[in-house]
Amino acid sequence: MKDKIRQLFSILLAALFLAGCGDDPELVRFQNYMDDFCTKISEIDTAINGIDAQSDTAVNDLLSCLDELEIVFGTFAEYDFPEEFDYLEELADRSGEYMAAAVSGYHETYKDGGYDESMAEYAKENYSRAYKCIQVIITYLHGDTPKGSDLDSAES
Repeated sequence: MKDKIRQLFSILLAALFLAGCGDDPELVRFQNYMDDFCTKISEIDTAINGIDAQSDTAVNDLLSCLDELEIVFGTFAEYDFPEEFDYLEELADRSGEYMAAAVSGYHETYKDGGYDESMAEYAKENYSRAYKCIQVIITYLHGDTPKGSDLDSAES
């Protein structure tokens, strides 16, 4: 979870970076969208971290939060980036696909009250890849180029 929080701070930094882009309405909308995206992910992360693992409703609570996360990532994947950042849309699309696979995998993990360890690993890997795509996008928004291993893990 700490990695996710670091990634969220990276998103905030990207939003600050975009704030310096002048008064271009499209870039302002993009900045606002990134702020909203970051806020929503942070809220969902807080909800996930607040789930009492011993509760009878813990699994349902977790899956509900993950369903919300899938929607947020799916909306991000569909967002039309400003022309200057069009080259990042494929990574945004991929992040949505990975998160959808992760959420589906987590639902399968806990299917019928059980726990499928191999499915949990599959879901966790896709979850990590979704966030890695976001991290790579943020790196580009900062004007940096991701290291080879960062980009490779996002493109797997």
